[in-house]
Amino acid sequence: MTIIAQYKAAPEFTALAQSTKRAYLAYIKLVEDEFGDLPIAALTDRRVRGEFKGWRDKFANTPRKADYAWTTLARLMSFAKDRGIIATNPCERGGRLYAADRKDKIWSEQDIAAVLSVASAEIQLALILALWSGQRQGDLLRLPWSAYESPYIRLRQSKGGRRVAMPAGTPLRALLDATDRRGPLILTNTLGRPWTSDGFRTSWSKACERAGISGLTFHDLRGTAVVRLAIAGASVPQIAAVTGHSLKDVEAILDAHYLGRDIQLAEAAVLKLEARTNL
Repeated sequence: MTIIAQYKAAPEFTALAQSTKRAYLAYIKLVEDEFGDLPIAALTDRRVRGEFKGWRDKFANTPRKADYAWTTLARLMSFAKDRGIIATNPCERGGRLYAADRKDKIWSEQDIAAVLSVASAEIQLALILALWSGQRQGDLLRLPWSAYESPYIRLRQSKGGRRVAMPAGTPLRALLDATDRRGPLILTNTLGRPWTSDGFRTSWSKACERAGISGLTFHDLRGTAVVRLAIAGASVPQIAAVTGHSLKDVEAILDAHYLGRDIQLAEAAVLKLEARTNL
């Protein structure tokens, strides 16, 4: 059975949401069309990384497509390494072709699902908390359980001192309510101790590496939260009330993403228009 066939049959793939599977399958087909008959033994040859890079570079005119193709290939290689099929992942630290202001660095559903599928429960909680709150890493690592009184989270941001009060979305609330309170802080390491910045950064990086994610940071989840709220139909002031961004910063993030012609933003706009008129 090929690596691709094994991956498609494995929980790492079958447990993904249908929309995420569809996104992956489109890029898996690109990989299969190019490398489907590549012997597993060839993956041990140091030159194979160059072959993979050359294939990715064929999509250089569409940098985002090139990056998603590389991420998918890296995910397959990570799976093969985890299953003992290969000893090293030839796609690790591949970098991205798409370069933009950090405001345009947005985690896709595919990226999020990839990390959730390989991360520890502690890292998963940090990801979901960031995704639904839009707060900075430092503020989240210091967030005490006393800041959460279901369904609200209240905190003062370390940068600028803004006070933020937000309702925790249902998925976040369910996760928080199911989490054992092993200490005064919500986010702890596997030993139940508060994270150090370096310790969290290392564990986060390892999870992203296993998921085949590069070029995205934990901080980029803050901008991603802004875009997710916009897709859901929230106004700029409403988004700022949740994330604590200034109105100007929210607009800058959305400007960068609108310029990227995000199809979900366009779909959300048309659905809102359709709800108001038949003409």
